[in-house]
Amino acid sequence: MKLEVRVPDVGELDKVEVVEVLVASGDRVAAEDSLITLESDKASMDIPAPQAGTIAGLAVAVGDQVGEGDLIVTMEVEEEASQSPPEPADKPPTPEPEDKRPTSVSAESEATPDETFDTELLVLGSGPGGYAAAFRAADLGLKVTLVERYETIGGVCLNVGCIPSKALLHLAQVIDEAGELDGRGVRFGAPEIDLDKVRFWKDGVVSRLTRGLAGMAEKRGVDVVHGTGRFSKPHSLLVEGGEAGSHEISFDRAIIAVGSRPTSIPGLPQNDPRVMDSTGALALEEIPGRLLVVGGGIIGLEMASVYAALGSAVTVVEMLPRLMLGCDEDLLKPLVRRVRKRYEKIWLETRVAGVQAVDEGLQATFDGPKAPETALFDRILVAVGRRSNGADIDAAAAGVVVDERGFVQVDEQQRTNAPHIFAIGDVTGDPMLAHRATHQGKVAAEAAAGLWSAFEAQVIPSVAYTDPEIAWVGLGEEDAARDGIEVGVGRFPWSASGRSLALGRSEGFTKLIFDPVTKRLLGAGIVGPGAGDLISEVALAIEMGADAEDLSLTVHPHPTLSETVAGAAEVFLGTVTDLYIGK
Repeated sequence: MKLEVRVPDVGELDKVEVVEVLVASGDRVAAEDSLITLESDKASMDIPAPQAGTIAGLAVAVGDQVGEGDLIVTMEVEEEASQSPPEPADKPPTPEPEDKRPTSVSAESEATPDETFDTELLVLGSGPGGYAAAFRAADLGLKVTLVERYETIGGVCLNVGCIPSKALLHLAQVIDEAGELDGRGVRFGAPEIDLDKVRFWKDGVVSRLTRGLAGMAEKRGVDVVHGTGRFSKPHSLLVEGGEAGSHEISFDRAIIAVGSRPTSIPGLPQNDPRVMDSTGALALEEIPGRLLVVGGGIIGLEMASVYAALGSAVTVVEMLPRLMLGCDEDLLKPLVRRVRKRYEKIWLETRVAGVQAVDEGLQATFDGPKAPETALFDRILVAVGRRSNGADIDAAAAGVVVDERGFVQVDEQQRTNAPHIFAIGDVTGDPMLAHRATHQGKVAAEAAAGLWSAFEAQVIPSVAYTDPEIAWVGLGEEDAARDGIEVGVGRFPWSASGRSLALGRSEGFTKLIFDPVTKRLLGAGIVGPGAGDLISEVALAIEMGADAEDLSLTVHPHPTLSETVAGAAEVFLGTVTDLYIGK
């Protein structure tokens, strides 16, 4: 039968221009393949095919002006498969530039119209992005199956990552703060660590969250399957392990949310339990007398904070000339000053050349201008980054392209080169952050359900939950200098904050980066207790296009650390009264 495809709602515009015709008469198209591209002075959009079929005739050409309801093409479709085209939401997504759009796969990866599946949407991986995708899709009425390798849903983040590490970091912070009260007239005895109780408490935090997720999955009707999943066909996943044993699940659409794993380095005794990755470190098997942390990034420094507070003598070794790449170096200085007093050693520009396992411990040898030739440690934590799990799921069997780093390219809707499969989170590249995955998961679920949805975040904040915390978002001062971008900076020292002085933590500061002409906020960096919470205001301000006066004229409660955000804007504007900055 013939199906007419017409222009959907284009918002407030009466007419928009056809800038590209992507099909010709006789072409075979799959559902969701783009037919034409429309463009106005505000946005552009692709009009997709509502279902698979053959182009019978074109009603438009490049340069035509069209409006809602105008005929675009006629299609020949199967009688029993015909259906009304989905109604778009109010705002269509802005597509990727043509050179970034995923290419369609061969016709063999497309589902035939009369094919039936075990589930409408399969989500592979139940981390923050995976479960968000599954729950959002279920809320939109899809039949959803969620496949997870762990015994409990939540993925790496909830089970062996973000949540248990933050629980232990809180414990470390309390220990450190109690010790610092001695100089303020309050004296506690040395902490007595009951490692079994600490571990039980930490596991309880994780259990409470994962039980909550399991309950929400049940209420939403999400079918949770435990086991390791690999694609076997374009619309089929083989699940191995778990109570059901090896079996296949067929699906109409899928979302890849398999995350990442710690990177290992050669030259270490991999089978020695005294060599740990972040997962092993969070297990808290013991408190080593001497701990070597290999890697001075966020994960390494966070775990170093935990073990130092619990009583380990910590040494950090980093190949690069500085710790924690990614943020401006001035944000690091308060952290470095603090941890140099608490850690045994910090060796920069140093490489672990090898490790020999002996009865007394792990004998490490080093290459570096200031490092010793050898040193003995009770345990070694390897924290040199993470790598995508994209190469481990046989994605090629589903027609999905995975690059040499294990990453999957996606468009703004999180759609891969296979139109029926989406990908989110760490498997789609940097930054590997749980909050990025969550937002991408919701977008993918909505797109899979036929809604207009796109991941269009201008900025994504990063946080190191060290002590002090470091948070940054948007354009950095060093990035601006490197790229030749002129910026204006407003910096408010926490030594001028009554709240930070009351906390006894005046070493931090808040830095805002502005366009010097428009005064629009471009980026920020914050260092100090609670920086990870404070950065959200700044991220919202960037998303909303706020300028310095928007921040400075927003009334902040007093006395709070949030006042330093307004204070930094006032420094940039020259209106600050809590500091004297001169004429």
